[in-house]
Amino acid sequence: MNEQLSLFQWLGIFLGFCGAFIIILSDLSQGLTLLAFTAGLVGLISSSLGIIWQKRIIDELPLSANNFIQALSASIFHLFLALCFENYFINFSDSFFIAMSWQIFAISLGAFLILMSLLERNKANQTSTLFFLIPPISAIMAYFILDEQFSYLDFLGLFISSIGVFIVTKYQSKS
Repeated sequence: MNEQLSLFQWLGIFLGFCGAFIIILSDLSQGLTLLAFTAGLVGLISSSLGIIWQKRIIDELPLSANNFIQALSASIFHLFLALCFENYFINFSDSFFIAMSWQIFAISLGAFLILMSLLERNKANQTSTLFFLIPPISAIMAYFILDEQFSYLDFLGLFISSIGVFIVTKYQSKS
């Protein structure tokens, strides 16, 4: 992998993180629980580490095999959690099939293929910084879909994250 970042790119990563953090703090002040915050933080760190690992092995494994292994391992992990903590029941309704179809085709296959394509074409740091845009985009979607408030702090976080991601993805280190 051997990627080197310029000082300017490190500034971009810092700005991206700060912007996402501002939005998360705004959500914490509006009733987000500490458990939900921690789960999101663990997910962000896991995703970032997964991207770095994926970039290392991307040439060694075909895309379909890679997708299968990731889906299988995630299924086993979540099955374990469900067996330990849930009283599960599946209601095989139209809503269930629509939701599962969306999860399988749009999220699992579509998003995975986009992520792998980005990793093939870009450096891992450029791809992983896109995760800093998840909190601001989620806040915008919540505003339009769920009628949640989009505050000045959310706008500030969106602006700062966008600048940070732009810096990392557009400016190359001189190595």
